[in-house]
Amino acid sequence: MILEGLVTTLTPEGQLHLAPMGALLSPQDLGEHDRPDGTMRRFLLRPFQTAQTYRNLRQHSEGVFHLTDDVLLLAQAAIGKVEPFPAVRPAACVLGYIVEDACRYYEFRIVGVDDRQERACLEAEVLAAGRLRDFLGFNRARHAVIEAAILATRIHLLPRDAHGRLTPAALRQIDEECRRLRALVDKTGGPREHAAFDLLCHYVRAQGSDQPDQQQ
Repeated sequence: MILEGLVTTLTPEGQLHLAPMGALLSPQDLGEHDRPDGTMRRFLLRPFQTAQTYRNLRQHSEGVFHLTDDVLLLAQAAIGKVEPFPAVRPAACVLGYIVEDACRYYEFRIVGVDDRQERACLEAEVLAAGRLRDFLGFNRARHAVIEAAILATRIHLLPRDAHGRLTPAALRQIDEECRRLRALVDKTGGPREHAAFDLLCHYVRAQGSDQPDQQQ
């Protein structure tokens, strides 16, 4: 199972970095027999080796994984334009920061690395966890925003021509996906869902003539 969330890490210069990332976990990782609240004991992160999050965790192996229902923040983080930056507080057990408006957080340390593939496999051990507020839930619009955010972070995988522009087939794929997802946002989304989706669609369509932004 993959849980989509946000990861905070520190750059080699000590700057806070926020990026969306999925945590891969198995039923055994949930720790149902070890912790009364059933919070996960460990999980896997699979960042691309070109991603800033990967570089940060290779330099400093600690961070914080967050579960949130704020899809606008997820969208902003997906394209590296978080404005304004959310309020944070220092973590208790790792050198890192907790996003105060998240629903849950998991302070972690990387205890295993497999970087033989383009996407590295980082094994994270949970050192501390906490609940900040109730999880409101996801409707179809919020799911659509998450899918659009994943598309935005995968633009670099789509085929490009010799000039670095997306091919016509790739552009058609983007347009078709945006139209499909927009119908869900229009039917069931509120202002933040619409703002998040518009931000992501503008970003992915702009990649048709530009080089892809740095991965998160």
